[in-house]
Amino acid sequence: MVMKVYGNFDVVVVGGGASGCAAAISAARVGANTLLIERFGTVGGMINVSGPPGWAFSHLWNNHGEQIIGGMVEEIHHRLEKDGKATPYPAPEDRYFDSFAFIDPDWAGLLLVQMLEESKVNVLLHTLAVDVIMDGDAIAGVVVENISGRMAVFGKVIIDATGEGDIAVRAGVPFTKIDRTKEEIDPPSVAFHMDGVDWGKVTKYFKENPDELTRFPSRPRPMRDPFSEARMKKIQEALMKADSILDLAKRGILGSVNFYALSEVAVKNGDLPPTGSDLGFFFTYRDGHFQPVFQHTAQAADCDVTDVRELTKAELICRKQIAMAIKAVKKYLPGFENSYCTKVLFAIRGREGRHFIGDYQLTSEDVAEARKFPDVIAKSAMSTSIGGPFHSCRYPADSMNLDMFIKRVSPKNGGSYDIPYRCLVPKKVENLLLAGKLVSTTEDFKRDLLPENIVTGQAAGVAAALCAKKNITPRDLEKDVSELQKILLEQGAILYTKY
Repeated sequence: MVMKVYGNFDVVVVGGGASGCAAAISAARVGANTLLIERFGTVGGMINVSGPPGWAFSHLWNNHGEQIIGGMVEEIHHRLEKDGKATPYPAPEDRYFDSFAFIDPDWAGLLLVQMLEESKVNVLLHTLAVDVIMDGDAIAGVVVENISGRMAVFGKVIIDATGEGDIAVRAGVPFTKIDRTKEEIDPPSVAFHMDGVDWGKVTKYFKENPDELTRFPSRPRPMRDPFSEARMKKIQEALMKADSILDLAKRGILGSVNFYALSEVAVKNGDLPPTGSDLGFFFTYRDGHFQPVFQHTAQAADCDVTDVRELTKAELICRKQIAMAIKAVKKYLPGFENSYCTKVLFAIRGREGRHFIGDYQLTSEDVAEARKFPDVIAKSAMSTSIGGPFHSCRYPADSMNLDMFIKRVSPKNGGSYDIPYRCLVPKKVENLLLAGKLVSTTEDFKRDLLPENIVTGQAAGVAAALCAKKNITPRDLEKDVSELQKILLEQGAILYTKY
């Protein structure tokens, strides 16, 4: 049977999450005939489908208050802010790595649809890419399946933005995975939103228990860096002067709260799972008011999200935990007595997965040294975690990893490090680029941060468009990235900073 051909394109992006949308939009803006393929009926990924919508637009600054992420992240935020769907950036004196600018996640998903249309991106929804079409060691296209049957899609350059590397693994890109016999897998989670909160009661509780507000995780590490210590002190002082805890969220200096003492009581009474769950939440923004979003309350232990059996089990476990958690929230949290659930996220959020090997792999040493690269295409200040994940299902009344032997590595002097273009170019396969979670890093990196995923997607899209235009491979482009960097800067990306 002859397979139907859906079409031929300059750039084909597989995966319509945040990084995939950024890749498709940026490629089309450079003039490439671009197709975006998404398995669900909507786009947005971590923004609105599996999201961490509460802290989605954080980590945009280093600890000197210097902005390190701009580009499409800033464009999305500013357009939402103009429509009243996002809080402003924090004031300059309130900007540091853990500052926040909150967005309405569902409106952001609608905005992405608008941006795709404005950029004239071809979009193919309800479609799963199931195989690759290879020409020697070069990828020439993908095989997709949908309600219309099986079809071939051809592209000069393919971008894998699937989150788990569905295309890269089928094309033969080498990768590694966490050894689960030696290290806990960072647990995937399903988030849920609540509303109907009496924030006056929440404020009263934390004013009476100020140490609870800044106790993170439940058993803080003996040594905090000076930037974190200063931030915690600032939050406590601001709370005592504020009329409402929401005043701190509006300023962008507080993005989440924890109820460890109350979580411990809930676990003791059997109202939360015995380990790996707490009642802390992030803030998210909805038409002028804030909602709590519980991101880590429902987590699945020891789940390899690249195994569909384990992934299915995790989805079911998390949703069972959510039903339990909503009751616990209403029972134990002050101000939540009359609260109600407004949304359960559509899909599980996978954290740990395949680590693909590119022409360069970022290391913890690069992070520690705040390393800069001549082929920089984006920046980050996120730390790495050596020997274990950030989150955990091993400890009672806490969703974070409390192992004191885990080594956290952050950029020196409160600065940031570069992400080089070579991290987007996979080894052994031509005409393929990696975006978002898939950029080449060692296993120390926990790559589920939304802003970084957007800006690496943006860079991958521009690079793919240039390669298609010049009829060269992404690996050939490594020889001279000056035009790529020029276009990214014109699109508002931040590539060069003092720290």
